[in-house]
Order: sequence, then structure tokens, then C-alpha cells
Amino acid sequence: MALAGCGGHPKDVLTPVADTSPQSPKVDMLIATTRTRSTVPGEMFNGERALAPAFADMTISIPPSKVRKEGQVAWPKRLPSNPATDFATVQADDLNVDEAKKWLSASVRKTPDGSVLVFIHGFNNRFEDAVYRFAQIVHDSGVHSAPILVTWPSRGSLLAYGYDRESTNYTRNALETLFQYLAKDPEVREVSILAHSMGNWLALESLRQMAIRNGRLPGKFKNVMLAAPDIDVDVFRQQIADMGKQHPQFTLFVSRDDKALAFSRRVWGDVSRLGAIDPEQAPYKKELEDNKIKVIDLTKIKSGDSMNHGKFAESPQIVQLIGQRISEGQTLTDSRVGLGDQILVATTGAATAAGNVAGLVLAAPVAVVDQDTRDNYAGHVNNVAGTKGAQPAVKHCEEGRPTPNCGRQYPRPSASAAAQ
Repeated sequence: MALAGCGGHPKDVLTPVADTSPQSPKVDMLIATTRTRSTVPGEMFNGERALAPAFADMTISIPPSKVRKEGQVAWPKRLPSNPATDFATVQADDLNVDEAKKWLSASVRKTPDGSVLVFIHGFNNRFEDAVYRFAQIVHDSGVHSAPILVTWPSRGSLLAYGYDRESTNYTRNALETLFQYLAKDPEVREVSILAHSMGNWLALESLRQMAIRNGRLPGKFKNVMLAAPDIDVDVFRQQIADMGKQHPQFTLFVSRDDKALAFSRRVWGDVSRLGAIDPEQAPYKKELEDNKIKVIDLTKIKSGDSMNHGKFAESPQIVQLIGQRISEGQTLTDSRVGLGDQILVATTGAATAAGNVAGLVLAAPVAVVDQDTRDNYAGHVNNVAGTKGAQPAVKHCEEGRPTPNCGRQYPRPSASAAAQ
């Protein structure tokens, strides 16, 4: 917990404000969620599970580039948000199912290619985290597809890993229903999916269900982009097999120094996580090649994120470069792409542009250890752990390489001390 920064941002930032910066770009998105409607002003949806999916239409104002780097979310330092300097919600309307369908129809007709981009966030995300990060992705990438955010019930706490994972399972049927609707809608000619971290499990499971139910996946599902997927490699192998020979083009983004996935590997019985494999090693290289899965290896990219779980967000140069290359239809084939950073394109050939989703940029929704987790930690200590006894050491213990304090038990902190 000590890795968490001292900074933070106000919570419950989604109360709409006046559009006092009309020149600022706007991102209008459809929300599909299995979260429960919140009674807290500015939160909109919380981390609990709803009995039925809900929908909303939200418009987010993005501050000018002179006050924000690409790949960053400009969280307000105080409320209400100022559209001239902050990400700001300027519209937030609840929709019923029929209204959501009308929104989709109108938005798809505005696209040049009848395309839809579905984004599925990862572990430890509040609703506002997912909304603002997706707005950033859509704006910075220059994507022209109709944007749909699928947000599942995450409690936004590091200590809620098990709850979050079960929430993705809880959301599988709802996401498959959305996929089935997009497949049948004649106005939608192309569907691309972007998932991050634990959201990859939800995306792949829903696609797998759809393929088994229908006998195959529809041809209009062109691209599935898997960013730092927190998935057991053995399970992924079976998911791909269950989808059959006709499946989307998968593009996998990996980093072998991803500490969040290293932690997940220990939680799940020391089985490799898909987002942290070495794609040049057996058996992965041949399997990726056989399934025509493109891989971009970011292991050598330097990151300001101590967990190395969101490298795209940490390098504006890479964000800009990948967005430009893909938007112009160029392939990422050169292992030295310039601008002082190095991307290793480790695949079975060239890592081609992910379809015609223009300028797609991947950026992690939030740091795994963030201020919200720090805020929640004291409550978890009181409610779950108590105030006495010992807690397991959090020092990393490498196999065969004992480190100082490895395995040591530490006194359990008080709730107030833990929060600090």
C-alpha cells in the first residue's frame, strides 16, 4: 500500500456542469452497465451488482491539449469541474433499452464506416474511472466509431479482487446480449472490442458463449484488442479453440515486467497470465502463430507506473505514435519506432494495424494501487481484518532468491495508520 502516491482526485465527479468551454472537444458515449444506480450525487453508478442491465448517454468535455498531455486524464482538483482545465461531464442521461437502441442507430449513421468500438475496463475501477478513461481513449485516438462503454460492477478497491472477478462472470450474459444485438443490427457493419486487464476475461468469455450458441462468431466482429490481459494462458487456449476457426483478429499487448500480473499469477496458482508471457518462447510462439494472433511486446518500454500495468498511458510519445500509425493504416513492423522509445513487435510476422478502427490508443483505466484504494483500505482493515494480530508480509519473495524480510510477519496497522 505504501506504493500508492500521495495525490488523488475528488470522487463523484459526474454531476453535469455547464459547458463553459464550448471550444473544448466532446465525447458522446453510450453506457451499458450491470452496476447498481447510486444515490450519491455525482457517482451515478456504484460497484454493486444490479438485477438488470442499465443504459445511459454521457457527454464528456476534454480540456484543450495545452493543459493536458495525450494519454492522460485531467481529473479536476476540486469540484465542480472546470471544462477549460478538467475532464467534465456536461450530459448524463439515463436511457431505457429502446432509447439506447435509438442512440446506437443515430451514432452509427454518423460514422464513415458503420463501426462500433466497445471498451471493457479492468479490475479496481470506479464508474467514473471507466467513463473518463474511455473518453480519453476515444479523443486521443481520433477514432470515428460509435463508442460503447461496458462497465461491470467493480468496487474500486485492491482488496476486492475476488468480488471483481466474480462480477465479470456476473456480466457475461449481459455482454453477450449486447454482442448478439450488434451482430444482428444491419446498420452496424463492423465491431471492434478493446479490453484491459480483468476486462479481457469478460470479453473473451462473452465471445466464447456467443460462438458456442451461434456455431461461430459473426464476420463483422473484426478486431479484439487485449491489453495486459489478466487471463490464465491455459484457459485462453481453450477459449480460442471454442470460438472456432472464424474468429476476430486478436492483437495482444504484453509486458513481462507487469507487476500486477505477477501478483495475479501468484493468486491463481503460479500459472502464467496471458499479458505477461514471452511470445518468442515455446509453446507460445507456435500457438500464437497457428491462431494468427498478433503480439506487441512492451517489456522494454520504460514506464512511470510502478506496477508497469499501464504503459500506454505513461508514454505520450507511444500513445501518439501508435495512434498515428494505426489511423493512417500503417503496420507496426519496425522494432525501432523512434521518439526515444522502443517497441518490440514480437509475433509471428508483422503486428498489423488492428483493422480500420482509426487511431486506436490503449491506455490503462487506473493504476492498480491508487488513492481510492488507500481511502478504502482503512474500512477493509476494520471490517475484515480487525485491529490485532499479524498480517502476511507484502515483500516480494522471488523463487530461489530470498530477499530481506521475505516472509516476515508485520504487526497489523491501525485503521487510521493504514489509510495514511
